[in-house]
Amino acid sequence: MTTLQLDIPATAPDLEDDTVRRMSRLALSALRRMFIPEKAMFAFTLRENGAGTRLEGLSDRYTAISLLGISTLPDGAARGVLHGLDPMDVCGEMIARVVNSDELGEVALALWAARVLRHPDADRALLRLCELTPDRRPCPTVELAWSLSAQVAPGSDVCDAALATRTAERLMDSFHAESDLFSHWPRGGRASRLRGHVACFADMVYPVQALSYYYQYTSHSHARSRSLALACARKMCALQGPAGQWWWHFDVRTGSVVERFPIYSVHQDAMAPMALAAVREATGEDDGFSRAAQLGLRWLALAPELAGESLVDESTGVIWRKVHRHEPGRFVRGAQALLSGASPKARLPLADTLFPPGRIDRECRPYHMGWVLVAWPGASHGSESSVPRS
Repeated sequence: MTTLQLDIPATAPDLEDDTVRRMSRLALSALRRMFIPEKAMFAFTLRENGAGTRLEGLSDRYTAISLLGISTLPDGAARGVLHGLDPMDVCGEMIARVVNSDELGEVALALWAARVLRHPDADRALLRLCELTPDRRPCPTVELAWSLSAQVAPGSDVCDAALATRTAERLMDSFHAESDLFSHWPRGGRASRLRGHVACFADMVYPVQALSYYYQYTSHSHARSRSLALACARKMCALQGPAGQWWWHFDVRTGSVVERFPIYSVHQDAMAPMALAAVREATGEDDGFSRAAQLGLRWLALAPELAGESLVDESTGVIWRKVHRHEPGRFVRGAQALLSGASPKARLPLADTLFPPGRIDRECRPYHMGWVLVAWPGASHGSESSVPRS
């Protein structure tokens, strides 16, 4: 396995930095491998086995996110990823499928991709989103945030202004001022009695991104969306690990870390930089956001948990999914949630000794590669030959 060497300066990262270029080109190559042209869809995952790697499943969610990433590319590079197909055609087939879907997240992501690509059928996806009532439907906070971003992210003008406002209000009502975090389920949702206090890293990233978009959508007039996006982004950075780790589970009552592992590579090189860039662009504030994004990138190459290995495997042409504990199932996460639920300061004793981190999950999902391209737009431009043709 080849370890990616990073040389990250103390100043804000340059999007044309060789490190990000190489990572983005790797994302292009991996996306091409995970696209199934005869289905016009992306696979659910690429997984290593004894004979190499294999693709498993199909996913409209991951197709939508991949299209969001591909939308940042020149036409030649985009078609290269899609084996010569037009992104608009792939998007059109996806819309035709999801207009019959009852999955809010799937529909929201499809609308988001359609608006960014300015697809003529984006209004069909919006109609289905309206029918699914994200402003009051029981749904995870992540899907609520996607529903808002789908309508207000920069793109076409296909939007239901009243629904966007109601969705934004519901999302903001899921913010906990005592911790500066968003709950895993909106208030009044289906939160578990034993795990309702636990939020994950995605519950910070996607609301920060969505509210940043919403603040711009309101022509910078909605002060509360700005305030909450900044507060959560600052908290996210305050909770970052010393080597740049973006930890996994948090207590919305106290703002403390409940369980650190797994550490997902997509958080390090894509989701955190993407959200922090969105809030920086919307508000003009940085507050250490650039430096935090740099530290997250540094961890990919210098992860202390991996003793010299890296999740960035250029010999295989992928970025592996995560570093996790040597544990049966999800034992530690479950135990940490139960203990902290009973007492906010309680944690599983000797967790790192009994269940040490350091195992690599040799799986790669296309949404990760899509978010890499969204997080670092332009990093792979001017190098269409970087997309393999065979």
